[in-house]
Amino acid sequence: MSNQTRVTHFILRGFSDVPELRLVVIPFFLLVYSFGLLGNISIVTAVTRESRLHSPMYFFLKNLSFLDMCYTSATIPKALVISFTGSGVISYRQCVAQLYIFFTLACTECFLLTAMAYDRCLAILRPLLYGVIMNQRRCSELVAAAWVSGAIYSAFHTFNTFSLPYCGPNVIEHFFCDIPPVMRLSCTDYHVNEEVGFAVSSCIVMSSFALTVLSYVGIVSTVVRIPSVEGRGKAFSTCSSHLTTVVLFYGTGSFMYLRPASRYSPTQGRLASIFYSVLTPSLNPLVYCLRNKDMKFALQKLYCQRKC
Repeated sequence: MSNQTRVTHFILRGFSDVPELRLVVIPFFLLVYSFGLLGNISIVTAVTRESRLHSPMYFFLKNLSFLDMCYTSATIPKALVISFTGSGVISYRQCVAQLYIFFTLACTECFLLTAMAYDRCLAILRPLLYGVIMNQRRCSELVAAAWVSGAIYSAFHTFNTFSLPYCGPNVIEHFFCDIPPVMRLSCTDYHVNEEVGFAVSSCIVMSSFALTVLSYVGIVSTVVRIPSVEGRGKAFSTCSSHLTTVVLFYGTGSFMYLRPASRYSPTQGRLASIFYSVLTPSLNPLVYCLRNKDMKFALQKLYCQRKC
């Protein structure tokens, strides 16, 4: 692969092509990144320390928060440096590494969200057997399977992208090394690689999404049979945060990757990427804490202890 490649480095455009927007872009994304980092660290710490949160649902939430910290850190710090210095130079190997790490984390989150849907489905459909089925070992196995699957899936896409020869131009119209903008720089016909990548992505993502939808079909069909309004509201409240995250993640991610690279628009690509790679993981702590009394109590207890 390296013998075919003449490009030794790429140039990332950053968040915007307009230099005048840097004064707005840098503080905004620094604030969002800091808020997300603080929120996710708080959730990981609270779930670890608070004994009442030692349940499968919060175990998955803790792993999701850790994943989101890594997810945003794979792209935002480099993009902020580019916006601040105006130099978007990234070596070929760094670009390969960034794409692989980012997709490993993104794919792992996809599979982890499916595992969380399965967890909520069991909790509502099989409440008496829930504690037996979703024991600590089963939860750990599901999380490990999500990480391994994400790493394998990402390895395929990384090889599929960088097996193409790159001999110029080398300007990536994006704020990180992503498949569509990188693939468009290939100095040969990339449509076969594009179609193979699209087919694999469609199978994996749609399968994961279909399992999530099936879980929620089972949840809804069970909840609507609960006689009391209070009972239905309590059951739905345990799923609303996860459902919000699923809609945001799959909605913006599908817009970016489930379409041909030939139809890729730099402006639309950046906007979609900002939603699924920056805003969604940074806002997940807020989404999961707004309507969760146990999490609110644990966070209040955590910060009160620090203040004291």
